Amino acid sequence: MFEKYFFITLLFFVGLLKSSFQVDYPYEVRYFSFMLENQPVKMAYMDIAPVITTGKTIVLLHGKNFNGYYWKEVIPGLVKQGYRVIVPDQLGWGKSDKPNVQYSFHLLATNTKQLLEGLKIPKAVIVGHSMGGMLAVRFSLLYAEMVEKLILENPIGLEDYKTFVPYQALENLVEKEKNATYESYKKYQQSYYPVWKPAYEQYVKAQAEALSEPAFPQTAQVNAFTYEMIYEQPVVYELENISVPTLLIIGQSDRTVVGKDYLTAEQKKMYGNYPALGKKANQQIKGSKLVELEGVGHIPHIQDTERFQKEVAKFL
Repeated sequence: MFEKYFFITLLFFVGLLKSSFQVDYPYEVRYFSFMLENQPVKMAYMDIAPVITTGKTIVLLHGKNFNGYYWKEVIPGLVKQGYRVIVPDQLGWGKSDKPNVQYSFHLLATNTKQLLEGLKIPKAVIVGHSMGGMLAVRFSLLYAEMVEKLILENPIGLEDYKTFVPYQALENLVEKEKNATYESYKKYQQSYYPVWKPAYEQYVKAQAEALSEPAFPQTAQVNAFTYEMIYEQPVVYELENISVPTLLIIGQSDRTVVGKDYLTAEQKKMYGNYPALGKKANQQIKGSKLVELEGVGHIPHIQDTERFQKEVAKFL
């Protein structure tokens, strides 16, 4: 009898923990099914119709510590402008499957291409934030014919992390990810903003949902795989090959470095300097436009949604 009540109580608290982290995506989540490395997988995405149809589409690519949920404040403005908005959760993130495969930006770009082809979208504006910026660059290099315009919002990968961040063995990365907590996620996300606000807590919850899932060990492994992907697959040397019209939106207070915890105090001052990185990327990408947002950190579309939307609208 004691074991029965203990088990019921345990289930109650697990459910309570899960619900406390849970967030509802702002639009219906759909699934695109395909085969990957001889296994069936499902890729989650939102597909939001425009208020007035213009025949144009915009694709929003999320960062490593996020999923499609965090575009929720941006989507309404885009559909009002007449854009069909596609918001994927990349495989390995959010509501998508998290298969044990060889993760690469080439793979994620190809998955995104398959999704767009499945939705009969031949060409779109591609917006990439943070890691999504690296993916957007790779997508634009591989499939330029499918890119109408490219928008990079504080993309990571504007420097080659493996040249100054100490290498970490995969097993160490997996162990670190398995030991993640709500507090550790929140502490990292707090570094994205000059000033933390209660409104940002929802994005921590969106990331922390995975902590209460039975498959979290697999998620932790995928998180380690994708850290390796960012570390080992730089795009900075190929920015000069981008051939589509490009807008760089750079929050000037951003000092994000992938693997920053492994740097010395002196190195932390040297790298992740987004004001300088943005200018350099602007010079590397021929004909690109640079917008610098003073007082804004790593996520302009959350911290200053109105300004972000204004700059995007002007560019489009």
